[in-house]
Amino acid sequence: MDRLTTAVMARDKETQAACYAADAVAFTPEEGELVGPEAISNYLSQFGESFPDISYEYAQKYEAGNVAIDEGFVVGTNTGPLPLPSGESLPPTGKSIRVRSCDIAHVEGGLITTHNFYFDQMEFLGQLGLLPESLSKP
Repeated sequence: MDRLTTAVMARDKETQAACYAADAVAFTPEEGELVGPEAISNYLSQFGESFPDISYEYAQKYEAGNVAIDEGFVVGTNTGPLPLPSGESLPPTGKSIRVRSCDIAHVEGGLITTHNFYFDQMEFLGQLGLLPESLSKP
């Protein structure tokens, strides 16, 4: 997980893909199931393209057996197009985010076989100013 996080922050697509087993599966909040290193790396690369200054602030890191859990915050400024699951994209908002996230990865032989991504999509969209005003008020 540390190697993967470093690769995502460095926008190193090849190293990202190399962290996953050939039959790896990832589950994401907005795109559902992704299969294979290339599909998962493409997903992760979108964040670097949308948030070129992306960083990750760890809150907690856990390892038990073949499971790694990273909890923290994704931080960055939206200065690149934001892809939508439909294939369309939104223009950059110029707004900064600090969104809590949690990743749970199962590892076999040094490669991630299953990766679950968790983050609050409403918090993400709200911080970008992409929610209707009635939904963005507490």
